[in-house]
Amino acid sequence: MSIEHIENTKLFTDLQYRFSYVCKFVGFGEEDIKYIHDSASVLAPLVPTIVDRVYVKLFSFDITKKVFLVRNDKFEGKMETSLDELSDTKSEQIKFRKDMLSKYLVKLVTADYSSKGFLNYLDWVGKIHTAKAGNKNIIVDYIHINALFGYVSDVIFELLGSCTQLSEEQRIKTIQAFNKLLWIQNDLFAKYYVDDEARNGIVPQDNKTENNTRSASSSSGGCCFAFGSSSASSSEKTCNKSSCPLASMMCMGLVAVGAFFLGKYFGM
Repeated sequence: MSIEHIENTKLFTDLQYRFSYVCKFVGFGEEDIKYIHDSASVLAPLVPTIVDRVYVKLFSFDITKKVFLVRNDKFEGKMETSLDELSDTKSEQIKFRKDMLSKYLVKLVTADYSSKGFLNYLDWVGKIHTAKAGNKNIIVDYIHINALFGYVSDVIFELLGSCTQLSEEQRIKTIQAFNKLLWIQNDLFAKYYVDDEARNGIVPQDNKTENNTRSASSSSGGCCFAFGSSSASSSEKTCNKSSCPLASMMCMGLVAVGAFFLGKYFGM
């Protein structure tokens, strides 16, 4: 078997190169995307259930629940002042986040995964949860993000594993596809928490990266979780049903993960 050469420095200086490497390493390709798309009709109705389960989990620990006491940019409704007041079913800001989550879902599903702009968007999602970008008052430590990825995986695999509408082969392939996707998304979070760049003697080009990622999301108000851009390309605003059956949902793992990340900012 031949050995493919990987340029170490480019893994930390070229986002597309890094993304392609991780995709190839975990074996995520067109077949995986197809299985994710084909599961849309089964998984779409379960989106509210998944989101609710994620919030119940996050609200079961004070350290993750307290993230939601900080006001999201552009949210002007009533804010709770204590953990006891905060409700995952009654709080205005939580309802706001859940409503916006459906738009986050559509964005991730309808976008072109081969698009540089969309990859910058995914990268920005990870970056805004750190001190390197976004609201300095809301920083989510990686331990909670990693734990949530584990919980989300469990929820998704449980639902897919018991889905009678899919054949056994479809269930297995779809679970594998979502598993790979979650790990790829996880990498785009982890890269902002580890010191690989410094350890390899690389000086991060934060300003350049930030400008690029902000440009990718500027049409939605500057936050990767806001939508409704009139300037966005039609390919990113609409879903071609023949090529993307997930019009009513995004990749389920990212939907659930997004539920926690909405506690970070949502309308920046």
